[in-house]
Amino acid sequence: MTSDLLAPLDLAFWNIESERHPMHLGALGVFSAHSPTAGAHAADLLAARAAAVPGLRMRIRDVWQPLAFGAATREPARDFDPLDHVRLHAPTDDFQTVAGRLMERPLERGRPPWEAHVLPGEDGVSFAVLFKFHHALADGLRALTLAAAVLDPMDLPEPRPRPAEPPRGLLPDVRKLPGLVRGALSDVGRALDIGTSLAVSTLGTTLAARSTAALTSEPSGTRRTAGVVIDLDDVHRVRKAVGGTVNDVLIAVVAGALRRWLDERGDGSEGVAPRALIPVSKRRPRTAHPQGNRLSGYLMRLPVDDPDPLRRLDTVRAAMDRNKDAGPNRGAGAVALLADHVPALGHRLGGPLVSQAARLWFDILVTSVPLPSIGLKLGGNPVNAVFPFAPLARGQSLAVAVSTYRGRVHYGLVADAAAVPDLDLLAAALSAEVETLITACDP
Repeated sequence: MTSDLLAPLDLAFWNIESERHPMHLGALGVFSAHSPTAGAHAADLLAARAAAVPGLRMRIRDVWQPLAFGAATREPARDFDPLDHVRLHAPTDDFQTVAGRLMERPLERGRPPWEAHVLPGEDGVSFAVLFKFHHALADGLRALTLAAAVLDPMDLPEPRPRPAEPPRGLLPDVRKLPGLVRGALSDVGRALDIGTSLAVSTLGTTLAARSTAALTSEPSGTRRTAGVVIDLDDVHRVRKAVGGTVNDVLIAVVAGALRRWLDERGDGSEGVAPRALIPVSKRRPRTAHPQGNRLSGYLMRLPVDDPDPLRRLDTVRAAMDRNKDAGPNRGAGAVALLADHVPALGHRLGGPLVSQAARLWFDILVTSVPLPSIGLKLGGNPVNAVFPFAPLARGQSLAVAVSTYRGRVHYGLVADAAAVPDLDLLAAALSAEVETLITACDP
């Protein structure tokens, strides 16, 4: 494999990382074990298979050449050793506690930025694997592709070949200058539009609803994780009763759970309507280039302060409809697209400043991670649950990721362990909120 420059958003993720705010994605897969030694065998399989996956050999290297000053490239690591990335741990009876400690550790930047941690279960009938991929190496879809490559073979659709592009010269073809100028002006206009929307959103809505210290805090660098599984049929039951989409229901469940959790811990939910960032992938799975983040997002207020569960769902649905009507290229939620308009050196120098601005932009991340509908296995041991984990932005205490797998919805929660020591209470509140919605929908 040859080296290639990081896309602007990848470069941004690479540069905003800090010791207390690692920018890696995670996924905790829980497997049924055919034998007490299944975990150790799984670790051997992962190491053996990783050696044959080109994407897992790619490291990120800073570039200081005149024409790419401040950029970075993905390139094959000549000294790649899978045993540096696959680790077998001691048996445990609590996969989530171990996963939390592992999620707080940044990936080593001098090596290909990924890890697979195998956690044997003390019961001898289960084990878990925590995958970690740096966001500069992979977004959710790409991470799934890389993880699938080291699991047991399965039938996934092959991406269509990308149309060949002519080599780029240092100067553009003069015949294309009018079109390039129009495109550049259009890009500038879109950047200004997004920037204006971001400023209005930040200045105009910061005072519109009370924030809560439970969601924003000074970073401790510690992490805690939790997982919740709910039945997809229950989600469809609510959706069919009141309308909207599955995603609308899942977001409304988060809003209701936050309300219940804040009230139970004594913070109170009155007047609380945190700004939620809902990432939107702009990559087409079958046609897009396999590397590079292509993300936009929707921004919305979660109706945590509304006591009526059906009204909360209606508010979420209306907000998502407005976002979809505007499209992922407009509005404050599309701020990630501004990365395309920043030169490499700007990402390098401005990374620390951008990372500190996250709390001004949104209060909580609620993201969806795609999973295949077919069963996943490792060494013949089937996956029973998959909990996705998102990075935690600076100044924020909680991130929520959700995946649907074989008829069940899996919420993965990541929190600052010092700011949210009661994450298990929020996990319980998610399950309770589903029951609340079902009861509210019954005639």
